[in-house]
Amino acid sequence: MFRLRLRTDPQWASLATAHPEEILSDHAWCEQKAASTAISLINQYSEFPTLVEAMTDLVREEWEHFSRVLEILKRRGLRLRPQRRDNYVNELMAWRTTSHHKLDRLRDHLLVAAMVEARSCDRFRVLSENISDPELRAFYRDLMESEATHYTVFITLARELTGRALTDARWTNLLDYEDAIIRKYCQGTAIHG
Repeated sequence: MFRLRLRTDPQWASLATAHPEEILSDHAWCEQKAASTAISLINQYSEFPTLVEAMTDLVREEWEHFSRVLEILKRRGLRLRPQRRDNYVNELMAWRTTSHHKLDRLRDHLLVAAMVEARSCDRFRVLSENISDPELRAFYRDLMESEATHYTVFITLARELTGRALTDARWTNLLDYEDAIIRKYCQGTAIHG
């Protein structure tokens, strides 16, 4: 579906779940950042009603995911660790065009958001299939499905607002770019690296 060049190795689940407070905290911050990204898109591109409506729904859903992760941390007697720098996402953001054309910038912003959702979906799939904790298996299965839907929202908006051919060509370019980035971060205990 996403055509990611490098899928997450199932062994990553063991590494990630060996540090539950770290992975859950990182996950919580990822959900918070996803909500913030949707708000930023509304602020920057408010003239597009379909985008505003879609991002409003996404903000609600991402914030609900953030709350769910916080509740899991609390029930397990764990704490939310401080937010860490997300080098993976920062490197993806550097791919975006610096074009003076607003629609070019919008397309790339939407595609980077789609890539983050695609990678999160891939990570959550691995967790849902490879960890023994029944609560977390079900939780990550549910979130995997949500992330796939979010990916579709971003790709669809990019195609509708900026054209399918250019969007698909840029997506192919971003897939190659992301491949080089994820290879640097694929063994970390964070959701994206």
